[in-house]
Amino acid sequence: MSDATTAVQVSGLTKVFKGTLVKGAFTAVRDVSFNVRAGEVYGLIGPNGSGKSTTMKVILGLLAPTKGTTSIFGKSSTEVVSRRDVGFLPENPYFYKHLTGMETLLFYGRLCGLSGAALKSRAQEMLALTGLESAADRRVGGFSKGMLQRLGLAQALIHDPRLLVLDEPTAGVDPAGSRKIRDLILEMKRRGLTVLVTSHLLEQMQEVCDRVGIMAHGNMVREGRLDELTAVENQTEITLENADPALLARIEQLVSANGGGARLVSSGKPRTTLERLFLEATAEGEK
Repeated sequence: MSDATTAVQVSGLTKVFKGTLVKGAFTAVRDVSFNVRAGEVYGLIGPNGSGKSTTMKVILGLLAPTKGTTSIFGKSSTEVVSRRDVGFLPENPYFYKHLTGMETLLFYGRLCGLSGAALKSRAQEMLALTGLESAADRRVGGFSKGMLQRLGLAQALIHDPRLLVLDEPTAGVDPAGSRKIRDLILEMKRRGLTVLVTSHLLEQMQEVCDRVGIMAHGNMVREGRLDELTAVENQTEITLENADPALLARIEQLVSANGGGARLVSSGKPRTTLERLFLEATAEGEK
């Protein structure tokens, strides 16, 4: 059951697309369940055709589920009111090329019910946040891909949402632009927003996500905290400071806190990479 700490809840979601005379029905998502907690960054990752985009569209109310339910802050995704607290950036946002950056934000702000001085102030704030102040009076048709994505973030945030949904926000963006978008995601988290993001750029996901769900062939194959999922379960990592060679030779038997002045700095499980975890999990999903 949803509560104040749950931003998005997906329960037993199944989505079947009807077939044609040539092609039968296709199950895009099979019995998927997960929660996104308020204030966290949750990454939904998977190869093309894994069902992650379909899942996101059902959450946003753009598709109706065949079975199961999805909700946003306790409100069913089938209700229009659930989307009032959501800002959405699609993979390839479209903007009117003849408008300037400022005009674009004013346009989207009016669609969200904002007006007057409050809207103009909010638009200026979003341009500053996304590093587009100098492009406020430039026509969008001259923006680079990275600038368009940041403008997309600005329009997604214009109405001060509680949940930010990002679909491949750094797709086609150069490394410098990707870094800016990554930093903006972290800034949104710092401000208390909940972020649900899909991406195939696993290194970037590993930098920003608190928890991830890995999908393959319509199934959720791994899900949980990133630090737990990337831990190598059958190994333990120990970091020593000022350890002499004799102590290192005896490490398999004993670590002495006073041996040669050594100090145990940290211990825990060594980490794999999100990319390796992703490849292993999706390979399991094919079996």
